[in-house]
Amino acid sequence: MKSPNRTNSLTSLGLACVFTVLALTGRSQEQLNDKLRRNDVPPRKTDEKTPIRSGRPARSGALVFEGDDEKAPIRSGTPALSGALVFEVEAGFTKIFNGKDLAGWDGNLKLWSMKDGAIVGQTTTNNPLKGNTFLIWTNGTTADFELRCSYRITSQNEKGFANSGIQYRSKVLDPAGWVVGGYQADFEAGATYSGILYEERMTRGIMAARGEKVVWDKDCKKQVTGAVGKSDEIQAAIKKNDWNDYVVIARGNHLQHFINGLATVDVTDECEAKAAKSGVLALQVHAGPPMTVEFKNVRLKVLSGGAAAVPDDVQKMQGVWKIVKGEANGSALGADDVGPIVVTIKDQSYRVANPDEIDSGTFTVDASKQPGQMDIQSRAGRTMKAIYEASGDAMRICYAGDGGARPAAFATAADSGEVLITYARKKD
Repeated sequence: MKSPNRTNSLTSLGLACVFTVLALTGRSQEQLNDKLRRNDVPPRKTDEKTPIRSGRPARSGALVFEGDDEKAPIRSGTPALSGALVFEVEAGFTKIFNGKDLAGWDGNLKLWSMKDGAIVGQTTTNNPLKGNTFLIWTNGTTADFELRCSYRITSQNEKGFANSGIQYRSKVLDPAGWVVGGYQADFEAGATYSGILYEERMTRGIMAARGEKVVWDKDCKKQVTGAVGKSDEIQAAIKKNDWNDYVVIARGNHLQHFINGLATVDVTDECEAKAAKSGVLALQVHAGPPMTVEFKNVRLKVLSGGAAAVPDDVQKMQGVWKIVKGEANGSALGADDVGPIVVTIKDQSYRVANPDEIDSGTFTVDASKQPGQMDIQSRAGRTMKAIYEASGDAMRICYAGDGGARPAAFATAADSGEVLITYARKKD
């Protein structure tokens, strides 16, 4: 019989597992044992599709969405309406903002913060900005990808000025000032630039005005070859001082922007000397009078054939892992505590399975810290801070207790709620 202060079986704890340990945290051992004995763990909710949102009928070139927060595009074989594509819930997107803090992002914290589940960039009269600056995603780069997010931009000045954008396949030009250059999916509080493709701090400026279909030819000359919509109609669909949905798709030299389901530009960049194949992702706060920009529900999907947009440490974690030993609250776990749990990591998503239960979610890492830092978010919405080491066929992760501070070392103390797990790569 196990001592009452021992942790319960990790196999049983797979019911609410994030990298096999979330259920070890956030409740006392007595509460956990009682819950498992009574077998009253609430059933997992199934995903429910919601009807296509009502409102204005989709126009030619529009995109129609199904689902709620997990809007991820699937190209329907049959258009729902003339020229329309149907977007419905699909797997494959990774949340790259955890909605809790700015882990995995780097920028001037005098300008950037997190509030009410959104990234907030703000300039004020007392905190002005003389040059454009960016919040840079540090957990990977973008090559062939699809990005989905919601944004809200508001002006706090008499001129009504506020401008921002999403940098992709870009370069960090000044790390100390968080200055970035390259492709930008532009948007503003005004009525002209939202949806355009702008080349920040490079040579081509506005690469495509709103509504344009453009080819930049091999001689690096702009050719307007058609239209994806009328600029004034696209602007009419953008909600002022409210949340709007932005989609950016980059595959090879083909770049597309969408706002609220409407295509805003379609660009083919054949200018080999200037076209970007990969680079950083970043969010802009613009120089000028006081303004606020907000981002939420930021998700990224690496498209097939595109380069992996994950850092080296995440590359090392790819594959299937088994637990070889563990420690919780200062006590070693035995073989019966661990159970036949298997963890599968693909890109920045994980899946934990034991004979009875399956759990999944996403994670980000910050390899610039020593030891490396990891932030984990389960499918159920729970988050956990951890530190990690990964090399070859071995990996160890020390997880914080529920709501606890990130561990400082690969060890646990009594009543800390911390769990240290050592993994070995599973061989076929």
